[in-house]
Amino acid sequence: MNEVLEYLKSCGTFYLATSEEGQAHVRPFGAVCEFEGKLYIVTNNQKKVYQQMKKNGKIEICGMYKETWIRVEGEVKEDIRREARVTMMDDNKAALSSMYTVDDNLMTVFYFEHGTATIYSFTAEPKIIEL
Repeated sequence: MNEVLEYLKSCGTFYLATSEEGQAHVRPFGAVCEFEGKLYIVTNNQKKVYQQMKKNGKIEICGMYKETWIRVEGEVKEDIRREARVTMMDDNKAALSSMYTVDDNLMTVFYFEHGTATIYSFTAEPKIIEL
């Protein structure tokens, strides 16, 4: 799990895909954290991505670092606990503090309930990590 977290942080920007009515939607993300052994992402509960993840938690993340790339696929669930938001903010203060506060009723976090991360390169076999 730590390898996946550190890889995504190294990417800086990674891309999150959702689906709505059979149409894929992809957008850039950049904040992740680990809380209670789970991989977490953050968004604004007023955005379409929030509604899409609430309706269909099956998402995929893709990012590149140096000459490798990662795909994280799985199902996410919202965590409404303040402690999860605090951890996200503490781990990503530089990126998030201009957009959110922990108690603004906008910041919300999702965690991978289950999933698989695969790290690929052109020169080695894929590395598969279960979340």
